Amino acid sequence: MFGIRFIKVQPTTYLIQYNKGKVQRQGQGLSFFYYAPTTSLVAIPVASTEASFIFTELTSDFQEVSVQGEVTYRIADPGHTAKLLNFTLDATGRKYVSDDPEKLSQRVINVVRVLIRKAISTLPLRRAVRSSEEIVREILTALRNAEEILSLGLEILGIAILEIRPTPETSRALEAEMREQLLREADQAIYARRNAAVEQERAIKENELNTEIAVENKKRQIRETQMEAEKSVQEKRHQLLTADMESKIALEDQNRALVDLAIQNRRAEADAKAYAVTALMKAFEGVDSKKLQALMGSGMMPDQLIALAFQELAERAETIGNLNISPELLGELLASRHNRSGHGTAD
Repeated sequence: MFGIRFIKVQPTTYLIQYNKGKVQRQGQGLSFFYYAPTTSLVAIPVASTEASFIFTELTSDFQEVSVQGEVTYRIADPGHTAKLLNFTLDATGRKYVSDDPEKLSQRVINVVRVLIRKAISTLPLRRAVRSSEEIVREILTALRNAEEILSLGLEILGIAILEIRPTPETSRALEAEMREQLLREADQAIYARRNAAVEQERAIKENELNTEIAVENKKRQIRETQMEAEKSVQEKRHQLLTADMESKIALEDQNRALVDLAIQNRRAEADAKAYAVTALMKAFEGVDSKKLQALMGSGMMPDQLIALAFQELAERAETIGNLNISPELLGELLASRHNRSGHGTAD
């Protein structure tokens, strides 16, 4: 009524009241009555503002990438900003009379784009899509010290690059290349696993072969030991046989020597007997046979004498006509012979 109005702003809004071109009051979170026809109100938000951006840039190898992110800033010097941009409210005190407040975010984004373009243009595609944090660190300091940002009285609170994405065709090519690389790595892993299995199998075969060789060597040692033992036994047996043969030969030699000695003894005895007989015969040469018979008959038994008589009768059988021998005489002769034979056996 009568042009008097009331305004109240939030603590995050810096309000400046101009009356007839002079500043009447200014500050954050003010509330007051004012006369609208002669008053101009400038409301500058000092809270942090987030501005999203997305744009396409070229890498050093001339590949397009889409950069998406967000920058956070605030108006640090509202009085200085109010001198450069129009933040004047309309008569209702609810809207701005210009679009400068809306353009402020775009100005900040433009500065960000220039810095990101500079950083992206020095990186190849493969590195660019992986270097968001590196790019953030590089442009944050440059953004805070940018002349345009400082001249507008702004303070950069932070910047975040959410994504750096190549074009779909390039992305598919990278995916295909990476897929091939992964497949090659998978093939290499399979080859390494098979090679390891082959190496393990070879090691097992070598161990088995070494075991077989060790077993064969052990068997050979056992056979050699057995052969040496058999050879030793055969040598001992041969030595025993040789010793036995030598003993038998010695015994045979001894028997032969004994036989030769016995033969020599018998020969000597026979020679002695022959010599005695020869000497005896020489002694009886020239002696009458009757006397010899008489000498031989001395000491004979009756039956021997009768036998000798019968022998003489037989020698003179041509001159004897008849010879009668009584059975009693023959019986006595046979009995006497039998008795003498029996006594001789018992003796």
